[in-house]
Amino acid sequence: MRVLAVDWSGDLRAAAKRIRVAEAAPGRLLDVRGGLDRDGVGDLLLGLRDRATPAVVGMDFSFGLPGWFATRHGVRTLPQLWDLARDEGESWLRACEPPFWGRAGTRRPTDLPVHRETELDARAWGLNPLSTFQIGGAGAVGTGSVRGMALLGRWRREGIGVWPLDPAPGPRGVLVAEVYPRAMTGPVVKSSADARAAHVAVDPRIPGALRAAVTATEDAFDAAFAALGMAEHAAELASLPALTDPTSLLEGRMWLPPVRG
Repeated sequence: MRVLAVDWSGDLRAAAKRIRVAEAAPGRLLDVRGGLDRDGVGDLLLGLRDRATPAVVGMDFSFGLPGWFATRHGVRTLPQLWDLARDEGESWLRACEPPFWGRAGTRRPTDLPVHRETELDARAWGLNPLSTFQIGGAGAVGTGSVRGMALLGRWRREGIGVWPLDPAPGPRGVLVAEVYPRAMTGPVVKSSADARAAHVAVDPRIPGALRAAVTATEDAFDAAFAALGMAEHAAELASLPALTDPTSLLEGRMWLPPVRG
């Protein structure tokens, strides 16, 4: 099975400058590259379809929103939420009205839950995923997530499996799953080029020829370590079952490695 990870971008015009795609095998990084925009990532997924070797692709954006928000909009399933994001997501981002925040003059709501259950679970393990409702400010994931959700429905209709709705290897040999790179990078100040370089220099899984590409940007660093972390658990990912609990079916769920520090 092939294992890839995509460090996503919500940038409206320059996503190709930020998005990085990495591929790994157990114990070894195989590639890290840029140059794809969001549509290009979709083309990559379609290119993996129906191949002899199945693929799992980790994506670092939220596949859902808190269940109360979905219910308030008459949404009962994740695919319905993705279609809602396709139709209304850009309006959410432009207006930045509660529960969204992060733009100048806006504040985090204090009267509404802003995290999904899967994010709260990750926080219990010492991780710190931010709320998808935050669409501006340091580390904000909301813009990229809304623009990613807007594509998930189309990808799934084109035969790309989406976890947790679909089991591995997906209906036509490729499955995308939400991942959280910080769970796989370990403690490192990713914003520091020197810290990234030091972290990479002592990791035997990264060939010398790829070290400069991995350390060049935070995006490349995250993609590389997400792919490596997933590859360590390739056997688990190859048999990943669909989930059936109501919360996962409405909010989505992150895949996290079984051993978390």
